[in-house]
Amino acid sequence: MKYILICIVALSAICCSKTTFDAAWTKKMAPATYTARFETSQGNFDIQVTRAWSPQAADRLHQLLTHHFYDHQLFYRVVPNFVVQFGNIDTIITKKWEKFKVPDEPVIQSNLKGYVSFARAGKETRGNDLFINLKDNIRLDTIAPEGVRGYPVLGYVTQGMEVVEKLHSDYGNKTMDVYDSLSSNRKKYLELFPKLDSIKKAYILKDK
Repeated sequence: MKYILICIVALSAICCSKTTFDAAWTKKMAPATYTARFETSQGNFDIQVTRAWSPQAADRLHQLLTHHFYDHQLFYRVVPNFVVQFGNIDTIITKKWEKFKVPDEPVIQSNLKGYVSFARAGKETRGNDLFINLKDNIRLDTIAPEGVRGYPVLGYVTQGMEVVEKLHSDYGNKTMDVYDSLSSNRKKYLELFPKLDSIKKAYILKDK
C-alpha cells in the first residue's frame, strides 16, 4: 500500500510539472550572454545567445530553457540548404506561453549559417519555434512575413554544427503540410514521419 501511494504521488508530480505555468516566468531577464546545450538523438550542440542582438527574444528563450520547454521535442522541419526548425508541439503548454507576447524587434545580426532566430508568422508571433540556418540566408534579414520585417537573430551554434547538419532531412517541407492539423499529436506525427530526430533535453549551461 505504501509503495502504491508513493507511485501515485510521483505520477501526480510529473503531471503537475507538465501543466504548471507561472506568468512571473515571462518577466525574467536573461544575462548579457548565455549558452544553451541541446542533447539530441544525433548528439549535442550548443547555442550562445547574445542579448543585445534581440533582447526580448533572448529573454524568452532563457525563460523557456529554464522551464524545460524543449525537452522531448521534435526537429519537425529540416530543409537541406535552408533551415532546421523545432519547438514544442504540446498545445496545452504553448498556449500558456503564447498569451505573453514577445515584442517585435529590428534585425541587428544577419541570418548566416549556424545563426539562430525565432520563427514568426506576423506581428508579435515570435517566442516558441526556433530555426537554425543551414546556409547564409541573408534574405531572411529583410523579408516581411505578414508585414513584419525580417527574422532577428539571437544567437549562433558554437559547438556541434555537424550534429545539426546530420538531423534527418528526407522529409523536407512535407512535414509542414500537416503541421497545423497534427502539431499536438506527437504519436500521429511520428507515424507519418518516423525518422524525425528529437531533442532529449535542452538547458542552460552553468557558468564555470
